[in-house]
Amino acid sequence: MPIITTPSDLYRDPAVFARERETIFARTWQFFGLEADLVRAGDYLAETIAGYPLVVIRDADGALKGYHNVCRHRAGPLVDKAKGRCDRAFVCQFHDWRYGFDGRLDAATGYGPDEAFDAAQYSLFPIRVETWRNLVFVNLDLAAAPLIELLRPLDQRFAERSHRSARVRDRHLVACSWKVYVENYLDGFHLAGSASSAAAAAAPHRHEVQITGEVALHEGVDPAHSPDNFWAWIWPNLGISVYRGVLLLEQMRPEGPDRLVVDHIFLHAPEDSGVDAAILASERLAEEQAGICERVQQNLDAGVFTHGVLSPTHEGAIAWFQNRVLQAIGD
Repeated sequence: MPIITTPSDLYRDPAVFARERETIFARTWQFFGLEADLVRAGDYLAETIAGYPLVVIRDADGALKGYHNVCRHRAGPLVDKAKGRCDRAFVCQFHDWRYGFDGRLDAATGYGPDEAFDAAQYSLFPIRVETWRNLVFVNLDLAAAPLIELLRPLDQRFAERSHRSARVRDRHLVACSWKVYVENYLDGFHLAGSASSAAAAAAPHRHEVQITGEVALHEGVDPAHSPDNFWAWIWPNLGISVYRGVLLLEQMRPEGPDRLVVDHIFLHAPEDSGVDAAILASERLAEEQAGICERVQQNLDAGVFTHGVLSPTHEGAIAWFQNRVLQAIGD
């Protein structure tokens, strides 16, 4: 019996996306940024992941702390920039309530006397923060398993890799479901036969994809490419690839049922002379694949296509991903 794809409604129904926010993005490790951007006490990074505004800060003891970027007074933002520095405290941008980097409310500015008010009950909402090889990850689930349990299949692959510190960052808005984009990333089928010059330049033939835990790893098997090239994907929405010695982090952040932001962070050795060509090839490929994903979403939205079939030879990773999503949302 053929492997049937998940129904098309799952790629466009706002109720499904609301369920995904709760059962997937509020319970999984999400890449958040580079530890190199959090050097001094008070340095912070802020991002919104699947509608959750979050902030990570370096405290006075050198530890990383994370919180929802939400004041406990009337939901104002603690910080309003993606990157910056706080001077000894979070100060709400709305009414100036002040919080220590430990999350405790230090001053309810302008609140006035109230014997029933207990400041200890109004600390910031905390999140988990862990790092892996100088990359910062967050998890809204305080009871989540340690990050290394997710990333262990990748850990040995990075054991001998050279240090990369220089970086370039690009952000792309893509009009499709985050699941369409992930499935395209996991698809080693269409790239193998692509006539596109950009795809041919930036992607060796990717026929075999192995799932280990919740990591998909597919190696480049084209002998014309360096054996150091590889692609990996980490549940639910992070791609990591190495091409011409340049490490690309590809974060696929949903903003709604049919749109997402794709962040590309390229890490490379400062003296690497081939970085420009590698980045150019990767960005050309990203533009092509974003266009394909948007066309797929348009066809899903048209309502004619209800379900399809998956190749058991080439699309096993996509079948695994679709089943994993269904399992997570309880369908």
